[in-house]
Amino acid sequence: MKLVRYGEKGAEKPGLIDRSGQLRDLSAHVKDLTGEAYSPESLKKLAALDPASLPAVSGKPRFGAPVTGISKFVAIGLNYSDHAKETGAEIPSEPIIFMKANTSLSGPNDPVEKPRGSTKLDWEVEIAAIIGTRAKYVSETDALNHVAGYCVCNDVSERAFQIERLGQWTKGKSHDTFGPLGPWLATKDEIKDVQDLSMWLDVNGQRRQTGSTKTMIFSMAKCISYVSQFMTLLPGDVITTGTPPGVGLGMKPPTFLNVGDVVTLGIEGLGEQRQEIVAA
Repeated sequence: MKLVRYGEKGAEKPGLIDRSGQLRDLSAHVKDLTGEAYSPESLKKLAALDPASLPAVSGKPRFGAPVTGISKFVAIGLNYSDHAKETGAEIPSEPIIFMKANTSLSGPNDPVEKPRGSTKLDWEVEIAAIIGTRAKYVSETDALNHVAGYCVCNDVSERAFQIERLGQWTKGKSHDTFGPLGPWLATKDEIKDVQDLSMWLDVNGQRRQTGSTKTMIFSMAKCISYVSQFMTLLPGDVITTGTPPGVGLGMKPPTFLNVGDVVTLGIEGLGEQRQEIVAA
């Protein structure tokens, strides 16, 4: 299934995209796509529905993030060796964990704010997992059994805040709109191999990132297992897992986003996003 939340911000409704690409309303079957809605029991009930029996939604409504009410937005840094190299960082010996504020979560096509005082606004196409069942001290072998599905994430970053302002990365990763997610969550059955998906990102129509999840240093399963050793993951929690090379920080000279720029990005099987940069 491809599950979505659609409608005006703060009033999104649950829906799904059927095999023909038609948006269908799920409001009669689930109140919203919270963590509880992504439990195995809930997903089984939704999968049993005949999409043709669901009301078709006309037009092109806004999409919100495909999950709401999360407890955590966890991120893995420097998880592609070429990306680590381009930023001058050492290849990590174990996953680097940081947090993005839950308030950074936004729709896949919502504008991205350039924060006040921002000088180094950057982009990062990433694949994110949404947790479906509680995960604590899970093994790498069992880790993907705790996943409800996958989606595209743009881990928007303000590099001056992240690197030059002391402290942890969180403050360079957490401004409102810094976590575009979606357009949909693809349940695990939609994705044949999460470690073999192509990914790309353009800025103003020019290709900046081209990569594949097969070049991750730490696999999706490893990332989830690793994080679960330090914190309990709850249904609905988001884990985004690093970006391939091609970020603005790694360009020569470094190149960053300005108001009016347009970022488009996508991952095989997970859809595409589009964001225009606006002033905060």
